[in-house]
Amino acid sequence: MLSRMLPSSSMKTLRPTLLLVCFITALRAAPVESRITAVTVYTEGAIVTRTAHLDLPAGQTELAFENLPAALVDESLQVSGHGTAGVTILDVTARTTFVAAPSDPRVKAIEDSITALEKKVRLLDDRGAVLDHQRTLLGKIEDAVAAPPAKDTAAPRPSFDDWQKLLAFADDNRSKFAAEQQSLDEQRQALQDQITAAGAQLGNLTRKADPGHSNKTVTVHVAAASAGSLDLTLAYAVPGASWTPTYDARLHSDEHTVELTYFGLVRQSTGEDWKDIALTLSTAEPSLGGEAPELNPWIVDVVKPEPAPTSASGGDDTIVIEKFQVSAAPSRGYSASETMAGSRIDRKASYNAASVDNTVTSASFTIPVAATIPSDNTAQKVGIATATLDAKLQYQSTPRALEAAFLSASAADSTDYPLLAGDVNAFLDDSFVATSSLKTVMPGAKFELAFGADEGIAIKRKVVNRFTEDTGLISKGKRVTYEFLVTITNNKKTAQHIVLKDLVPVSRNEKLVVKLLTPAEGDLSTADEPKEASLEAEGKLVWRLDLKPGEKRELPLKFSVEYPSDIAVTGLE
Repeated sequence: MLSRMLPSSSMKTLRPTLLLVCFITALRAAPVESRITAVTVYTEGAIVTRTAHLDLPAGQTELAFENLPAALVDESLQVSGHGTAGVTILDVTARTTFVAAPSDPRVKAIEDSITALEKKVRLLDDRGAVLDHQRTLLGKIEDAVAAPPAKDTAAPRPSFDDWQKLLAFADDNRSKFAAEQQSLDEQRQALQDQITAAGAQLGNLTRKADPGHSNKTVTVHVAAASAGSLDLTLAYAVPGASWTPTYDARLHSDEHTVELTYFGLVRQSTGEDWKDIALTLSTAEPSLGGEAPELNPWIVDVVKPEPAPTSASGGDDTIVIEKFQVSAAPSRGYSASETMAGSRIDRKASYNAASVDNTVTSASFTIPVAATIPSDNTAQKVGIATATLDAKLQYQSTPRALEAAFLSASAADSTDYPLLAGDVNAFLDDSFVATSSLKTVMPGAKFELAFGADEGIAIKRKVVNRFTEDTGLISKGKRVTYEFLVTITNNKKTAQHIVLKDLVPVSRNEKLVVKLLTPAEGDLSTADEPKEASLEAEGKLVWRLDLKPGEKRELPLKFSVEYPSDIAVTGLE
């Protein structure tokens, strides 16, 4: 049809143009419908995996993943896929696109109302100018009537009635002018108030207005040997995501076991909601980089005077640190049959237990159930594992600071999971008792959990005596003697092991002599003969007791401090 309408010379020119247009159209990026299927969250940042199912024609095609987060790390892009089309991936590029915010109709309405109010103000100003002109004209009339007649004229002077009429005329008109001027001022003030209020409302709207945002589009250039299907996977790193460990530790006191539930608190504000995704939590820290930092020489030198500056100009060196570092994707073409390193392995969900993958440098927990994490930075708790651990219970008390006994449980990590440092919510049977913290525990290592104060163990500490006396006949000195009594009662129905600590003063001067009187030296534990009481470093006196149900024990503590009378001593109570 087209050859009939154009001469042959025009056809020769048009054919290459049509071929070029067809070629460009064929390479135009086609938007890809994809969804987030898997996310690996690190302590800082995350790797997001998107998948798409496509039907491709033979030849080259550009595929566009649109509306991705603007903070996407370009160097982290990884693409893989498989299908029947025999696809080779030629290149992967990312570009930033700015999206303007839609205009707010409320802003336009307020701006129109302010314009209308300003027009009314101008009308009032115009009427005010007319009044000013009329007042000026009235003044000129008064001056003309009151002026004496010229000498060369025979015009009579105004009579008294004429003066009365002039005064009445002037008074009437000036009153009208004043009343109208007052009305104009009131109307103008009312309009100005309305303009001010509308301006404030407009300011609030414009301050809150969305200035627009940017996103990224990732374009994948592929070549298909034949028409067919392709399952394409795109993975990329984003900041704005993190996870921290947390635990629920429930002590079953009758069974002497701890039920430890391991959770991950996941937060993200990446700009994308993660809906029904396969979630993996990793202990790796990509933000630290891949290599240990290098040490620069430590130079010690003599201070030299600074030379006088020769120029007022100078430049600032700016150091840019990449917060989230990942390995760059290769720039060469690669086959879509290649799989992405670290891709998720599908597993059948088990009872609230994540599969753990321990590598040389980190561990990854694959959550067995689909997770949904909205992009609002709220904490989402996901379960990792639940384990029942045998526990050894004991009470600890420092009655010098607080007359209470605190229960702790000693256990070993018998799971395959490393227990990372995090907060612990402690429950004693069915009651919440305390919040504590846990340091990192590797599989097989021992650790302690705190379960708060227990009123079933009663602790009392009282001062029995404190007195000061003089010593020595020739060289005068003083001796201060302290005597305390600690009473401990086991009100539990079972025997309990209790560790109780107190203090004996430590002398930092040879003139001050501290003597422990009770317990006596023979009652203290030694390396060859362990006993209930032991004196440890820095004056810590420790009792390790096994109390039967209902048993009551009294622990006396007595010591003295001697020093010369002519010196002042600090630290004595």
